[in-house]
Amino acid sequence: MNETVLESTFLLRKRPDPIPHVFPLPEYLADGDRKEDYEDTKAVFQVPWMGVIAMSFSHYRKFYRTLWRGLRPVFQSAEFVASCNALCRRAEELATELSPPPLAEVLTAKGYAPRELQNIRNMIAIFHHGNFPYVLLATMARILLEGKELSVCQTATASSGRHAPEVSVPFVLMEAHHADAPTREIYEEIKSALNLPIVNTDYRALARWPSYFALAWNSLRPRVATPAYESLVKAMHDEIVSAALTLPNPGALTGEALRATALEDGAGDDIQRTVELFQWLLPGLIVNVAYFRAQLM
Repeated sequence: MNETVLESTFLLRKRPDPIPHVFPLPEYLADGDRKEDYEDTKAVFQVPWMGVIAMSFSHYRKFYRTLWRGLRPVFQSAEFVASCNALCRRAEELATELSPPPLAEVLTAKGYAPRELQNIRNMIAIFHHGNFPYVLLATMARILLEGKELSVCQTATASSGRHAPEVSVPFVLMEAHHADAPTREIYEEIKSALNLPIVNTDYRALARWPSYFALAWNSLRPRVATPAYESLVKAMHDEIVSAALTLPNPGALTGEALRATALEDGAGDDIQRTVELFQWLLPGLIVNVAYFRAQLM
């Protein structure tokens, strides 16, 4: 993998400036072919939520349909599942370098029952698995938009069975207008500390348990925006780019085809910066979720 990691230096980790306006249409408002795209994306990725990234991409209809139809075959491959699993393990390794303190005993002392703690672990497991398909979607899109191609290999092995974690937990998001003042303050702090224009789904889902979420975030907060943290996130970014470049391309999607549809949508620059935004923020989110996971091991 070392040669591929070196090759990934062309796709620098960068935050777009200016930050683009994003247009994620909530799932409950989607209808017609857009709803079909949402349901198919969730089914192929084996996740219970349509990520803000994919909702934002799908605002550009021709672009997303070309991107999704071109990449859908690789997302159904055994090679893709193996790559996501390897990236997941790498995120766990990187998170341990931040020395996450254990929280289970602290939460138990606060009155959290074992079932509640397991529900939190299950929610984290959903994102710990599901963020990797989304980040590879963003990374492969960025590779193609920036003038490089994916693998020339079009041979892929079909994946069979379920690769998502076998967990069951109500998927409830604590939106800002539902949250109490302390949680809204944390949301604002997350956006400020992580330099984000949005609060990701992961944080809104974990904020369903406000006292837990405050402890988890306050533990992570001093570690972000430090050179050590940024170094770990960059390492995660490089591994993701490396994986995107080495996966097969059974859908034979080309940069020329994807760039053409972005132009047809009349929003080439907006699409480019939207893709950059999510490809930039997701590696950090992945490390953060792995950190939350380690806190409750």
